[in-house]
Amino acid sequence: MSRRKGRILAFQALYSWDVGNVPLEDLTRFVWTENEKGETADSESKDFARLLIVGAMEHINDIDDQIKLHLSDNWDFDRLNRVTLAILRMSVYSLLFQKDMPATIVIDEAIDIAKEYGPDDSFKFINALLDTIKKAAVIRQED
Repeated sequence: MSRRKGRILAFQALYSWDVGNVPLEDLTRFVWTENEKGETADSESKDFARLLIVGAMEHINDIDDQIKLHLSDNWDFDRLNRVTLAILRMSVYSLLFQKDMPATIVIDEAIDIAKEYGPDDSFKFINALLDTIKKAAVIRQED
């Protein structure tokens, strides 16, 4: 469960960065995860989330370029729902830069998170786009 929780934390942090301009340093301290009792996420979840957040931010231009490249003509990057975009950014980072992470797990987790947190049917869009990016990455590796 800690990797799943880590992915949720990472997507929430990337969303906060995007819509609230929350500094990366504040996001990776996870003070926003504390509940009223002062309890916070476990350290393993936070470590995995931190890896996803920092990695996605370091490669944000490459990640956004891949998303833009694989959007169909009737989708505009700037009009993407911000929750959907945060899930995509986290997942595209994993697909492109975490070679030890199976693509099926990355995509399945993104779908599950989108079903729970995203707008209606966003999981279908996320599934299709991530699958396209995954296939393109495999072709690039073969070249």
